Order: sequence, then C-alpha cells, then structure tokens
Amino acid sequence: MRTSIATVSLSGSLTEKLTAASRAGFDGVEIFENDLLAGPLSPEEVRARCADLGLTVDLYQPLRDLEALPPDEFARALRRARHKFELARRLGTDTVLVCSSVSPHAVDDDALAAGQLSTIADAAREHGVRVAYEALAWGRHVSTYDHAWRIVRAAGHPALGTCLDSFHILSRDSDPRGIEDIPGDKIFFLQLADAPLLAMDVLQWSRHYRCFPGQGGFDVAGLLRHVLRTGYDGPLSLEVFNDVFRQSEAGPTAVDAQRSLRLLKEAAGVDAPPAPVVPTAVAFAELVTPDAAPVTAVLDALGFTRTARHRGKPVDLWQRGEARVLVNTGPGERRDGTHLAAVGLESPDPAGAARRAEALLAPVLPRRRAPGDVPLEAVAAPDGTELFFCATGRPGLPDWRADFEDTGQAPGDGGHWRVDHLSLTQPWHQFDEAALFHRGVLGLRPQESVDVADPYGLLRSRAVTSEDGAVRIVLTVGPAPADATAHAQHIALGTDDVVAAARRYRDAGGRLLPIPANYYDDLAARHTFADGELETYRELGILYDRDEYGTFRHCYTHTVGRVFLELLQRDGGYRGYGAANAPVRLAAQHAVRKYAVA
Repeated sequence: MRTSIATVSLSGSLTEKLTAASRAGFDGVEIFENDLLAGPLSPEEVRARCADLGLTVDLYQPLRDLEALPPDEFARALRRARHKFELARRLGTDTVLVCSSVSPHAVDDDALAAGQLSTIADAAREHGVRVAYEALAWGRHVSTYDHAWRIVRAAGHPALGTCLDSFHILSRDSDPRGIEDIPGDKIFFLQLADAPLLAMDVLQWSRHYRCFPGQGGFDVAGLLRHVLRTGYDGPLSLEVFNDVFRQSEAGPTAVDAQRSLRLLKEAAGVDAPPAPVVPTAVAFAELVTPDAAPVTAVLDALGFTRTARHRGKPVDLWQRGEARVLVNTGPGERRDGTHLAAVGLESPDPAGAARRAEALLAPVLPRRRAPGDVPLEAVAAPDGTELFFCATGRPGLPDWRADFEDTGQAPGDGGHWRVDHLSLTQPWHQFDEAALFHRGVLGLRPQESVDVADPYGLLRSRAVTSEDGAVRIVLTVGPAPADATAHAQHIALGTDDVVAAARRYRDAGGRLLPIPANYYDDLAARHTFADGELETYRELGILYDRDEYGTFRHCYTHTVGRVFLELLQRDGGYRGYGAANAPVRLAAQHAVRKYAVA
C-alpha cells in the first residue's frame, strides 16, 4: 500500500520536509496549510518540487468551521472554501480535508450540516477536487467517526466522503468495528497516529503527544484491519503532532515514521518485511577508549583475563565465564572518550536478522575488513550503537572470534558470569524511536516505561527483552543534557555470588560506588535479613530489591569515561532491574563526580 506523511509531522521548512519524506521512502505527502503559507514557493512550485522528488500531493488540509452555520456565516465559509479548492487544484491534489466544526456559531442540526456540506462538495467538484469530512474528537457537535459518516451518507454527494483518523477515533474509546459498515470508496482518506495513554484534555493530548504507530498505547493495527476490510485502497498517511518531532532533524524522524508504517502493515497482515529473528544472548560488549589502562584495571580487578587480541586492530578480548568485553583503542574510534560503542548479539540466523533490519531502514554498516577477516552482519541503532549479528561457536557459520589470536590465558573463573543486561542512554529526542527500533528490528519485547527520580530531574527508562530474558537492553533518557552523569552507559554483569564478586573487586583495588548509610537504615525497616547480611551490604555498597518472583542484589563500579559496570545477582526468578534503587544510585554517582571535580 502507498504511504504518505503530513508535513506537520516533521520539522524544518516545507522543502526540507519534502526532501526528508522522499528520502525515507514515502510515496506522498499531506500539505499542512501553515507549511504552505509560511514558505516562499508558490503552489505550482510545491507541486513541481514534489514531482521531482517522486512524491504525490495526497491531501491539502485543514479547512475548518464550514458546516451547520447560520446563512451569513455559511456564505463567508463557502467563499473561503472556494479559494482553498482552487489552491488545492494548483497544488495538484484531488482531496481536501474538512474538520468538523468547533465554531461557536455552529448549530446542532445534522440535516443542516449535510445540506451545507453538499453545497461545499459542489464547489469542490467545480475545481476537480473532493472533500474528506473528519470528526474532530473535540468537535462542537460532531466528535465521532460514526456521526460524521451519518452526515456524509445523508448528504449523498459523490464528491463528499469521510476521513478516518485513528487518534480521533481511539482517543474517544469509539468502537472501530463500526468502520466496516462504511463503503471503502466513501473513505476518502486515512490518517494514522498513536499516543501514550494519558488522562488529559483531548485537544492538548492531540496537539502535543501523538506519536508514530507502535510508540504509544493505541491498537492502531486493529483499527487498520477494520479499515482494510471495507476495501479502502488509499494511502496510509501519518498525521502526528508532537513537540519532540517538531524540534528534531527531519531526516531521522521521517525514517522513524516510515519504519513505524512498515511495522504497522506487518501487524495488520499486509506487506510484511522478513520475519523477526530474536537474538538469544549477548556475545560481547565493545568499549572504545582513548586509554585502555583505566578500563582494563576495572576488568582485571573483576577477575576478567585478556584471552585474545585482534589480528589486525588494537582490540583486546577480555573474558570471565560467558561475559566478554572488547576493549578498542583504535585512533579513529576514540573521539568521544570511553563509551559502549558496539554490541554483539547471538542470532539464530544472522543473515535473516540483517535482511529484516535493512527492510526496516536500519543503516547497514560497511565494515573495514582486511583479507581473511570474518564477514559479520552489522547495523546501527538510532543512538549510533553498532549491533553485530553473531553465531559464536556454531559450525558452518562465521565466528567473530576467528579474527582474534589467543594470548594463552584462559577466561577468568566462570561462576556463571554473563552479561545480564546493557543500559544505553538515548538522545532526548530518540527515546520512542529507540524503543520501536529494538522491538521492530530485533524482535525484543518492550516493558512499561519507568520514571526514576534523578537529583536534577526525571530519568525515563524502558527495558526491551527477549521472551526468556536472555537478552535485556535498558533504554534511558536523562534529565540533564549538559551533565555527563545523564549520558552514562553501563554493562550489568550477572553472577551467582555478588558478595564474593564485590569483595574480590574491592580487595583487588577496585572502587565500588559508596551508598549512604540512610539507605541501609531504610532497608532494615522494610525487610528482615539474616544476621550480618545487612552489614555486609553496607560494607560493600550492595543494594537490595525484591519482587513477587525473587530477590535482587547489585552494586556498581566507579565510572570510566561514560561507562560503569554493575555486578548483580538474581535469585528466584527476579524480573526487574532494581528501579527502586535507581534514585539512590544516581544521587551517589552525582556526589562522587562532584567530589572528584572539586
């Protein structure tokens, strides 16, 4: 099916928006009136620019307050409509959106509304265009799609149909099953948007918090299935009002929008991309650093050993049990200081995972490979993290470890060490995009968003996981863009004995994050511990949490560059990440950082 996007969904000038839409693979656009009025291009020039970019102009919008008006008000409205229909003809579109009236002059009279819309449709037909009538969720007298359809049906005009908008329908909890009672040829246009489930005024909700399908809480795919059963064959168009999108670069936003539509079509059972290939484990985490010494000192104190070195690059493999960390000191990779740059994901089908990623517009990363290097499929996540699809130790498939030469050192004592999860801080404007990317491209399941109190604001966090929890990635966005603490990333290492791991690290010279005594006083009030247990946690800075499934103990190393490590122990099937302890951890990290600067 053809795809379209409203120019109001993107930031920048109209020319920038059109270019972004074209490059993202859209077939057409809705021209939002404000974008045309504020731009220097004439309607004919906009039409030609769209044609040059391979875009059709699918809709001009919006016309407001045209129906159910007293005679003198309607005469003025009809004059205004004629002007807009001529404008639409010059733009080269055959459809104009008319929103249900919010005018204080409008009266509650469906027969009058139908008659006046028929007159409006007559004027539209004279200019070679048609009218798509849409019920605004806050319309004065018409606020539901079925009411709007009754008026259109009563008017009985061939140039008058309805426009369905998923936000206006789902925000009012209207039953979308009734859409199937509308003939497909009378649905002149379909606009799609999602939104988080919020308890607020519907107008403010609509104007500021819409998002792309799959990023909110609405069942947009279910609504689309109802629309398709009518025989509707027009474009699937995104109309999203969102404060973040309007401040973000148009190009990446348009790609995010196109990806959301491809995933929506897959969910609705049309035009499906290659099937998802869910990763089964974390093969490695790669740290890029200008100075390996602080990083390797932490790894050494944790009991990791340097087991291999890349044959052609300054990259070392450090390992303990099944936890593997690559340390990269390549000169071209060090501009941002120490940071988590890449993740290897074990994949049942690396080539299939890459095909799906490419179909969903994930940037495929060209690899600078020397002759004989292992070919690895890799794509970039929205925050720039490189994701490698790996088949470690699987016969017949490329093994990334073949690029490394053994140092002769065995991996550090196992103790069931593994990468439990990774925490990746997202740019403030890409949080929802990242969640959709990891769900759609990687097949991971998003958990509920969590807001965590940071000393300088709120930190928003959302985990995406495989069904069995073998792969866990926590996406966060920090409250203070100028604060390095808000951009920290971390690698969480799971072990069967976090107390022993923390003690070994401390005794080997490692610095654990100090936790205030008040925290442990509160723990004593909330939970019962064995003799000496709480004192041990206090000594080592270990935090404690429990849920209905089990218990969680965790502590943290000091931060190197933008990265710190977490040591943790899950018992009894605990499913969370210690979110209740995050405010304490964040405050402690701020305090350590300020003390170090002072």
